[in-house]
Amino acid sequence: MKIYVLRYGHRPGRDKRITTHVGLVARAFGAHGFILGDVIDEKVIGSIKKVMERWGGNLYIDAGVDSRKYVLEWKRRGGIVVHLTMYGLHIDDVIDEIRGLNKDILIVVGAEKVPPFFYEVADYNVAIGHQPHSEVAALAVFLDRFYMGKELHLSFPNAKLIIVPSPRGKKVKKIAEEEEGESTKD
Repeated sequence: MKIYVLRYGHRPGRDKRITTHVGLVARAFGAHGFILGDVIDEKVIGSIKKVMERWGGNLYIDAGVDSRKYVLEWKRRGGIVVHLTMYGLHIDDVIDEIRGLNKDILIVVGAEKVPPFFYEVADYNVAIGHQPHSEVAALAVFLDRFYMGKELHLSFPNAKLIIVPSPRGKKVKKIAEEEEGESTKD
């Protein structure tokens, strides 16, 4: 089972930072792919790749794909579509069912006003809460609930840097070349 995140409605002049954070959360919280729908924004893609070069990971990245066609093809191949929206069913009411399907999941995270198409094509319209909130937070909470906290203990292949947990201060360890191949994403 794989989880991909589709960022819909990215506006390059306005959403660079938030869309980058959607991609970074996808990577850090255990998604397998990040798709930037309908546009190519090299700054967003470059920022995510730069993080992966230093901190590791095998996140698949694509950009400029037609979001609607991508969603329909995902469903045609047997995957399910989860659209994160404050108007959906509460996550607590559907997360066990979604997890239990054991199917590939495409999580749609909107930026601009999301057209009815995505509400209609989604297998699940899921709300983290029924109040306005950040799409970055919604994605993080969804992935955390889906993986039941296990994603917070992932290690990433090819990492050049890792955090050494510390009660005070910042400790970052550089990984030697020979150790790089030994780290794995659980």
